[in-house]
Amino acid sequence: MFEGDPTATTPMSPLAPPPPPIRKGSGIPAGRLVALGLLAFVLAAFSGRVDLASLVSTARTYVERAAPAVQTTTSSTDTAAVAAVKDVVQRANEAQVQAYTRNDPTLMRATATTSYYQELVQTNQGLQASGAQSIALVKLEWVDVTISGTTANAVTNETWRTTYSDGSVADSTDRNEYTLVLSAGAWKISADVQPTTQVISPGTGSGTAPSVTQPGTPATVTSSSSNWSGYAASGGTFTSVTATWTVPTVSTTSSGADATWVGIGGLTSEDLIQAGTQAMVDGSGTVEYSSWIEMLPASSRNVPLSVSAGDSVTVTITQQSGNDWLIAMKNNTTNGTYNVTVQYSSSNSSAEWVQEAPSIGRGLVSLDLFGTVPFSGASAVRDGKTMSVSALGAKAITMINRQGQAIAQPSTIASDGSSFTIARTDATSSPSNGGGRRRP
Repeated sequence: MFEGDPTATTPMSPLAPPPPPIRKGSGIPAGRLVALGLLAFVLAAFSGRVDLASLVSTARTYVERAAPAVQTTTSSTDTAAVAAVKDVVQRANEAQVQAYTRNDPTLMRATATTSYYQELVQTNQGLQASGAQSIALVKLEWVDVTISGTTANAVTNETWRTTYSDGSVADSTDRNEYTLVLSAGAWKISADVQPTTQVISPGTGSGTAPSVTQPGTPATVTSSSSNWSGYAASGGTFTSVTATWTVPTVSTTSSGADATWVGIGGLTSEDLIQAGTQAMVDGSGTVEYSSWIEMLPASSRNVPLSVSAGDSVTVTITQQSGNDWLIAMKNNTTNGTYNVTVQYSSSNSSAEWVQEAPSIGRGLVSLDLFGTVPFSGASAVRDGKTMSVSALGAKAITMINRQGQAIAQPSTIASDGSSFTIARTDATSSPSNGGGRRRP
């Protein structure tokens, strides 16, 4: 399936390029896509409000008939079932390219469950909004198909090509892990995960400064990314991360989105647990603010904590014991709170404080004009010790556009060791291949 490419980070020379990325985020990914609603004029036919989590999901299109699957079953009955599963995956891709080309989402109903169909509908709309003129599967390799009762799993390696309205073309190869269910005698796809695209890996090291810098005192460019700006720390075991920031007042002069968050994992691993706030500007100049949480490779989901421009928000993610994690969010301006304990298996390998350009499908949403986001109290618990961003030796990440210009850049860390700002430059941000985690 044509799923979001959440990581697609692009370290500047001499940094080694990261894995084809989350992703919100693919990630994702994850998926973070984080969860991301897009432009209201695109989504108006489907929903009265923008749904980030839904948009940071998968997208599919045309796929040529491929080679036989690697079968793990032996009986003639199983062989027939494997062939049926393959056929559904192939027809699903063909249906989506037709749906995308004809702008007729109903063509995807026959091969997807109801919930997955709804996800695909919004995914296609998100791809259109990101500037994708066409998508095509140029290569599909079957890895495995297994069937257990009324559930099937199929694994493929797929190379997709995206052509954008500005004429640019991008290819991405990902592993797809499909889940299918047998319903009324017919197989239908209920999920598609791309685990290899959920890694967010900005990279570290020295690099060349972009040609456009933020007003003020920008941090030294040690890493660049197509969707991340902020700080990331690694080396050790991270069990908690926290920060306070002010929700930016976003300009309504152009459509786009931004997401502000803290997270654990995802820098050099496929896992990422994160939470934060987001803003989205639609084509009519309306801004929608929301709060969300995400655990890759799952998509992000909005949570009932109201936020508005200018609000002070504190987010803390803490490992309680084993796979139990407490996500605590507070709107310090209104005293509103949201707390939830989730189950998540984390590598505990890194901590991040980030301003992100949301991703949908295999593309990024244009970064809105958010001005400046101030962070304070940014710290993490590493190897049992609470340390500030500075004490952790966190590395700065600058978000760049296709021309290598900085579009969002962190400042140097203040003398308290835990405060910094991320500023939007005047450089142009346009939809591009790749994305961050699977959310906003």
